[in-house]
Amino acid sequence: MNIHEHQAKEILRDYGAPVSNGVVIFSPNEIKNKIQQLNSKEYVLKAQIHAGGRGKAGGVKLIKKIDELELEAKKMFGKILVTHQTGPEGKEVKRIYIQEAYDIERELYLSCLVDRESSKIAFISSTEGGVDIESVAKENPKKILTTKIDLKKSLTTNDIEKIVKIFSLSVDQKKDAENLLNALYNILITKDASLIEINPLIITKQKKLICLDAKMNFDDNAMYRRPEILKLRDLNEEEPAEIEASKFGLAYIKLNGSIGCMVNGAGLAMATMDIIKLYGQEPANFLDVGGGASKEQVAAAFKLILSDKKVRGILINIFGGIMRCDVLAQGVVEAAKESNIKVPLVVRLAGTNFEKGKEILDKSGLKILSASDLNDAAKKIVDAIK
Repeated sequence: MNIHEHQAKEILRDYGAPVSNGVVIFSPNEIKNKIQQLNSKEYVLKAQIHAGGRGKAGGVKLIKKIDELELEAKKMFGKILVTHQTGPEGKEVKRIYIQEAYDIERELYLSCLVDRESSKIAFISSTEGGVDIESVAKENPKKILTTKIDLKKSLTTNDIEKIVKIFSLSVDQKKDAENLLNALYNILITKDASLIEINPLIITKQKKLICLDAKMNFDDNAMYRRPEILKLRDLNEEEPAEIEASKFGLAYIKLNGSIGCMVNGAGLAMATMDIIKLYGQEPANFLDVGGGASKEQVAAAFKLILSDKKVRGILINIFGGIMRCDVLAQGVVEAAKESNIKVPLVVRLAGTNFEKGKEILDKSGLKILSASDLNDAAKKIVDAIK
């Protein structure tokens, strides 16, 4: 789960991190009252969307006169920002963060994340702040320092020295950095965050260390125990189909391809998407109905796939372990009849009760192509949509 920049900064501030001063507004009419909380000669308007690259898309504006704030805010509200992370449809600006402007001497990069490969917590620091870390990794990998730390109660002085070594900080700046690093570490653990990114982390001309931007991602599976984080969720920033999927406990991510996928198990879902690409087409979604999906969940999943107008064919790939193939087949038949399906449908069943499942599909009266294995299924659905 993602949250907005202004929300991430509030959490950082609560944990003692040095962050920029700013206020969030949901309407230009709020500016006059809220701007009194700030003390600056210049301000920065920052569109609040769950995507990077806002500046290049016109979502970040430096304002030098207070009377221009309301005018520029009106222009920004309702604007569709298209960045490399939003996709071509973009995202509409519905809230704006007004931040004090700072005299910047240096821009740095700092992040903290769960490193699944090593089962450690990784801190990534770089002197190349303000740009995509992916670009830095590709063009200047020596300017990135990764420090992996075993899970423990707190960071040691030695840990902190390793992480900030690349920054060449003064004594006072190291004190601020210590507060910041401890904040990141504690938030990651106590709030079930999976990624915290500060880009840029700036050093002002007054030699102060400040988080100028902040991004936080949280583990969806842990939100049942983090109601204080869950309440920060902004449904306006999420795909409607993905919101609907969450109501039924389905793992669904919308993509831009033409073949809808329904699979049980994340690994099998990834393999299904890969083999679709191998045969020259693109998956329209990632959809894992889980190991013990009910007939109702299967029906809901089927309707979600069909709600995507780009879908020209559907591939269902189920291995019945905990999940019974006959339950899935019945859900598919009911949903297909209710939806009046008009696109090709290929089904591959294996495992528990697959014979009963196949029988249900064969007697349904629907035009369903049966596949013997995953390779056969992918080939048939790709041929069918051609």
